[in-house]
Amino acid sequence: MGSTASRRQAPRRAGADDAKADRHFVTALARGLDVLACFRSRDRALGNHDIAERCGLPKSTVSRLTHTLTRLGYLEADADTGRYRLGSATLALGSSMLARMELRQLARPLMQELADATGTMVSLGVRDRLSMIYVENCRSASALTLSLDVGSRIPLGTTAMGRAWLAVAPQRERDLLLEQLAAPDDPGWPAQRAALQAALREYRSLGCACSFGDWQPDVHAIAVGIDPGGGAPRMALNCGGPAFLLSPRFLLEQARPRLLELASRLHPAGAG
Repeated sequence: MGSTASRRQAPRRAGADDAKADRHFVTALARGLDVLACFRSRDRALGNHDIAERCGLPKSTVSRLTHTLTRLGYLEADADTGRYRLGSATLALGSSMLARMELRQLARPLMQELADATGTMVSLGVRDRLSMIYVENCRSASALTLSLDVGSRIPLGTTAMGRAWLAVAPQRERDLLLEQLAAPDDPGWPAQRAALQAALREYRSLGCACSFGDWQPDVHAIAVGIDPGGGAPRMALNCGGPAFLLSPRFLLEQARPRLLELASRLHPAGAG
């Protein structure tokens, strides 16, 4: 089960199809970015074999890419283990991106208010390929919450945050992503597809997307999509935590009105 899930959540390679369709597409650059994107917030270090599996690239190709990225400061090599960590050059890129997210800065105090009022974890995320990445995170001081933080990556199709993002995406973009999410060789895919489609339908009636055990059996969450416009990235705001503390009824009846109010305060015209 673990290996199948890892393959589905690994970054999709942009090189093969795009290179054929676009003569300006630089496949080597795309592969190097795939290597950087395959690192997760909980990864202490990855070897070339791990990277090759996640990116779907030959190990010989990965060896050349990791050598180059290390020379440029985007990776750091451990001389004792031969494994790699993200380098300081990637921190500069991420910091610049976060600094220009005005919505994130505006949202934080309001998110903390919601977390304290509901005893939940409230997070703001953006999409990266088939994942959502947390760009802001607030926890209640009095409640047990999930061990996720800024930079954490969660799946697009099974989480409330990912489903909310899909719900407010333009139809064409959503359809393309749903095609990429499809995993016909996975026996669990029909059930996952049905749950995702149901969540997208529910969004129209509830104003939020739900994931009650669909991502992790012990995690419950609801989320709303936000499209600020003006060139800013589309985002999603979620509210959730451990299932034994937060029932679907509590989240829908108590937390949902507050979450929808928060979304409207952040951007009245762009909230899902």
